[in-house]
Parts: sequence; structure tokens; C-alpha cells
Amino acid sequence: MGVKAEALTGGFSSAVFDSQRIFKKLMDGMARPGTPQTIETAVAPPLPLAAATGAVLLALCDHDTPVWLSGALRKTVVPGWIGFHTGAPVTEEKGAAHFAVIEAGSAVASFGLFAQGSQEYPDRSTTLIIELSDLDGGRELLLSGPGIRHINIISPSGLPDIFPRLWAENNATFPRGVDVILTAGDKFVCLPRTTRIKPVEA
Repeated sequence: MGVKAEALTGGFSSAVFDSQRIFKKLMDGMARPGTPQTIETAVAPPLPLAAATGAVLLALCDHDTPVWLSGALRKTVVPGWIGFHTGAPVTEEKGAAHFAVIEAGSAVASFGLFAQGSQEYPDRSTTLIIELSDLDGGRELLLSGPGIRHINIISPSGLPDIFPRLWAENNATFPRGVDVILTAGDKFVCLPRTTRIKPVEA
């Protein structure tokens, strides 16, 4: 069975240079939670994957990093695209995934089903990439914690109402727990597990 042509295109034009650029932006995003980052790199993953999601996967994944995809994504050419450009295998086991991608509009269940790391190796956890329709225009969330001087405010559109409660449960397992990257179009926002999130009351 051949790989669809769509899976063979849309990757980085310069794998090393582009990966380094995105990795630097990710490190900056994790160091300054809630600060929007723009990929500024030409990448065209197959729909419905956002450009920012594709760039993050290309920069971070390799044959040793299993990726879990939510249901709709598994039925597209996306698994083939990820495999061709990074060598990363797609897993159906949430607990085995180093990275997980949840497409926009999909339900977000408990983070506890994904790899949490251990007290000794907290980095052996899943990084969740949650795709959204927009990083603005939604309910305001107040961010505090390491890397945030006072308060950062984000207002992502399409984030489930249950997210703050799921995140509080994630905080409670520190140093274990997942990290989250929110993506929309060519932009992303990082939410490391050390970040505290409080919704603005209506």
C-alpha cells in the first residue's frame, strides 16, 4: 500500500535549521507560559492539522517518540505525514505516547490517562497538543507561576469548560503530570505543568 502524496509534502524546507528555530520558540514558550509564539516557518501539514501543530511535531518527534492522535485525525493522512517526516510511530495507547494531538472541537478527557512521568523521571510524561479555533476571543484565564512576573491572561477560543478543573488535577500531581501546548493556525501557547490557571468568573 503506497503512501498518499499528501503525506510526502509540506515538511520543513531545511530540517535542521527549521527544527532549531521551532525548538527555540518552544523553549521560550515554556519559560514564559501564556506568551503567544508564531512559528514563522513554512510548513504545510495535511488538514485538519494546524501549521503550528505540524511544526511542533516536526521539531520534537523522531522514531523514539510515539504519538497519539484523537479519533478524527487517525482517519486522515496525518499519521502517514508524521511517520514520513519524523519516523515517529502512531500509538493507540495514551499511556505510551510522548506526544498527543487533540484536534479542534474534540472532547478533552482526563489528563491522567496519558503518561504522567514518575517522581524520579517527571519528564517521562506526555506533552498534549490541543488544537483550537483561535488563541483569542474565548473565556479569559489567569495564569500564574514560574516564568510569569505577575499574571498572564489568555483567552483561547474552543477550550472546553472542563479544562481549568482538569488542569487543577494536573497541578496536584506535581512534579508528575502533563505539559500542554495550545495551537491555532501558525501560533501556539505553552502551558507547562507548573503553571496555575484560574478562570475569570463571569
